Amino acid sequence: MPPPLLDMAASSCVLLLVVTVMSGLTNGGVHGPIEGFNSLDEMTTTPAMAPTMPTAAYTHPKWMEPYFDPSTPRNVTALMGKSAYLSCRVRNLANKTVSWIRHRDIHILTVGAYTYTSDQRFQATHHQDTDDWTLQIKWAQKRDAGMYECQISTQPVRSYFVRLNVVVPTATILGGPDLHVDKGSTINLTCTVKFSPEPPAYIFWYHHEEVINYDSSRGGVSVITEKGDVTTSFLLIQNADLADSGKYSCAPSNADVASVRVHVLNAYPPQFRPVSELTVGS
Repeated sequence: MPPPLLDMAASSCVLLLVVTVMSGLTNGGVHGPIEGFNSLDEMTTTPAMAPTMPTAAYTHPKWMEPYFDPSTPRNVTALMGKSAYLSCRVRNLANKTVSWIRHRDIHILTVGAYTYTSDQRFQATHHQDTDDWTLQIKWAQKRDAGMYECQISTQPVRSYFVRLNVVVPTATILGGPDLHVDKGSTINLTCTVKFSPEPPAYIFWYHHEEVINYDSSRGGVSVITEKGDVTTSFLLIQNADLADSGKYSCAPSNADVASVRVHVLNAYPPQFRPVSELTVGS
């Protein structure tokens, strides 16, 4: 019979071993408690010793990033003295901003709806229904022509370029500056208006600085005007007389005046022509 004290010591060793083994089973072999786990199931789904990985910044999918509508016109023509409108259509803008920059001097004109130039002719307008950011240039001048950049404040920035052309409508009377017609023939003056974004609202004809009256007692005076990319106005004066000589002017509503001088000559049969009008071989 082993001494009672020895039996008690042996029993204590066995109990300690069992507790140690059970502790290894419940703690995954790690001494001490495992923080953050309440059951064995949680330990099996998430390793207790797995290193903590840094959280990556959220990145929007490409289809959610701002982009330009490619259907927006890249070339704009404006009439000098009128307003010019440059459009920039941006989709999915979110919290980004749109700026307009003039390339001639790399000058920031607008940021969002705010104007950053002392030239008050420039103004940006946002049309929410169409996603348009429109740059308006009031009273456009020739110096305003050139390249403009619409820019989105992404990283890196995204740009859309629009070229502005400022045109000056020009009126010309064909055959000038002097026209010679025979007495009794028809005076036919043709005035063309070019480089105009829209046809002139009206064209007046003048003779000796006075507006020609088509209903005058003289009669035989008519005007035909054809509007289009090039507007043409025809002044017809039948049965020309010496009094019809002089300066004629064409005055469109959107262009400078063009003038020509008409000389009505006495018509002689060849056998009765003055010597000064005879030519060699006639």
